[in-house]
Amino acid sequence: MDVSRLPLNALRAFESSARLGSFTKAGMELRVGQTAISHQVKALEKELDVTLFKRLPRGIALTEEAQALLPVLTDAFRRMSEKLHQLGDGTFREILTVGVVGTFAIGWLLPRLPRFARAHPDIDLRLKTNNNTADTLLDGLDFFIRFGDGAWHGTDVVHLIDAPLSPVCAPALAKSIRKPKDLLGMHLLRSYRRDDWSIWCRQAGIAPPSPRGWMFDSSLALVEAAAQGAGVALVPVAMFSRDLTRKRIVQPLRTVAPAGGYWLTNLKTHQETASMKAFRTWLLAELRR
Repeated sequence: MDVSRLPLNALRAFESSARLGSFTKAGMELRVGQTAISHQVKALEKELDVTLFKRLPRGIALTEEAQALLPVLTDAFRRMSEKLHQLGDGTFREILTVGVVGTFAIGWLLPRLPRFARAHPDIDLRLKTNNNTADTLLDGLDFFIRFGDGAWHGTDVVHLIDAPLSPVCAPALAKSIRKPKDLLGMHLLRSYRRDDWSIWCRQAGIAPPSPRGWMFDSSLALVEAAAQGAGVALVPVAMFSRDLTRKRIVQPLRTVAPAGGYWLTNLKTHQETASMKAFRTWLLAELRR
């Protein structure tokens, strides 16, 4: 098929509709009517000779063909927009978009970024923090620094740092914690990784407690709750050295449990740019410091 024959407006209409899940929302984004979006998508379907959407009583659903086409177009339109922006403002700075789990961003990366800016003033770095969940392609990420075991399908990974877990709490609460068993009657704050406390308790040689306590989707929120006296949090202590130094929280027990680490990841299908290579090189050099 001759790609140059495909109408750009129809491709934009499809990409927006598929990403937003609605012809109406796509029309609002592209500043045209819902009817125009629907006609453009139908024209594209006719040109491609495939069905891209299943029309439902309450919306639309993507077909397999649409699911395959969407990430390619989303990435292409993002890159076009970035290049046109660079041409428009005359800076010619290469844009690098990095997704970062919030704990690593606050606890390790942000204090070091001024050095990256000084070393690479030609790179326009854009950070997107998250709670360890993101779609690398649809979110337009060049890199995604995430927490886990390093096993992600279709992804190149570079190990950055291990992140063993250990309990932390407010200084006043720590006075009553002398041994691991002292935790069993306390309010144990939990993360979305439900097995963390069980793993730590086995490492400490005590029976895992029944699940109880508040649950959070972020270690940053966990530590804040612990600092305010809400209970004991189990977190990667290496990411909270500043809070420990300032005595906002303390580490009452030295037992740590392996739970994973932080990894620099990118899709295997993503062509490496000069800015990606520069960021990876700088990041690994900082870790060696």
